[in-house]
Amino acid sequence: MGHILLLLMLSIPILCLTDGAETEQDFTWHLKKVPQIVSERTFFLDSPKFEAKAKLELSNVCGIECQRRLPVPSLSDLKEFLSYETVFENGTRTLTHVNVLGLAVDAAKNTTTTRTSSRRKRQIYGTDSRFSIFDKRFMTNFPFSTAVKISTGCSGILVSPKHVLTAAHCIHNGKDYIKGSKKLRVGLLKTRSKGEGKKRRGQRGKREVSVARHHSERTSELKQRSKGRGRKQKATGRSQKTSDSKPSFQWTRVKSTQIPKGWFEGVTGDVSLDYDYAVLELKRPHKKKYMELGISPTIRKMPGSMIHFSGFDDDRSGQLVYRFCSVSDESSDLFYQYCDAESGSIGSGVYLRLKEPNKKKWKRKIIAIYSGHQWMDVNGVQQDYNVAVRITPLKYAQICFWIHGNDENCTQG
Repeated sequence: MGHILLLLMLSIPILCLTDGAETEQDFTWHLKKVPQIVSERTFFLDSPKFEAKAKLELSNVCGIECQRRLPVPSLSDLKEFLSYETVFENGTRTLTHVNVLGLAVDAAKNTTTTRTSSRRKRQIYGTDSRFSIFDKRFMTNFPFSTAVKISTGCSGILVSPKHVLTAAHCIHNGKDYIKGSKKLRVGLLKTRSKGEGKKRRGQRGKREVSVARHHSERTSELKQRSKGRGRKQKATGRSQKTSDSKPSFQWTRVKSTQIPKGWFEGVTGDVSLDYDYAVLELKRPHKKKYMELGISPTIRKMPGSMIHFSGFDDDRSGQLVYRFCSVSDESSDLFYQYCDAESGSIGSGVYLRLKEPNKKKWKRKIIAIYSGHQWMDVNGVQQDYNVAVRITPLKYAQICFWIHGNDENCTQG
């Protein structure tokens, strides 16, 4: 039943799931004019030390109640937050100051909408609802093929032939760039050719869910796996470390990394989590289909308030893991949700599928970056959520500017 459910989720639009008031016509990508991010001046900084320890679970972040109390940032604040550092593969570092043009400051900034009650304090909430993607027909095809693995232990998503979107704290802990980020690499999913690799020993996974029909070769492999560990098996294009398919990666060096100044400690204070995103420029372009950026709609404009993302969770080593869930709460910059996820999936691109304007086609776009498991104050009590950073019009403008190098292609989103 698992693969049938997944196929339905991927191919059929959800028509009326949000209290009976929404219809299919409501779920549309509405083009919006976005502000312009303009580079004003760039100057060199000392090379980073690259000595910080990775900290994938953040604490003391500004949560739901804190967000409600925050004032609307001024234009000068936003210019400071959206200025950014660029680190190149040779260790050179620059700081670029920006100007923001055409901005209409949202008076509703930092509002929060509550949808559901609190849940258990775990990253896996109740029954584990994740799907491990084994079948290469899914794994190496859109949208799963857009997921990438970052050498620092996170995930990311392809957003252009040369760019990857991920979480800032996969690269920088707020004070310094983390160890390993100087020689950063990105792993792109690929299909192993027949006969490639050596014979390897079988190993059972913790929870393996097939997402497509198993033909005769698959059935044979599953029977062999069920006999237990330690049995040798013939390596095929479908197997790497287990009898089921696991991802094989083509690793590519990162040419440069860009992170907004708003992420750095002491710049934004309580709202640093709002700027937990980074763009990696690859040294060589890929030929895969990438996913386009979109501006995050409110949860009322999302079918079933549902989001989706795929990544490489730590507790399922070597597996591509897909999940979907409803958003529970939202602020202007964050989604609070209970999608089952572990730390390796941090940096995954969160996407949804909406109807294109004046067309019958439905299209997937990235609307947020998964930031991970966070603790925050809710009604005076520490409560946990899995949090995603929304792509607002300003963030869309900045990320688009990083990808294209100018604002000409970033006027609407």
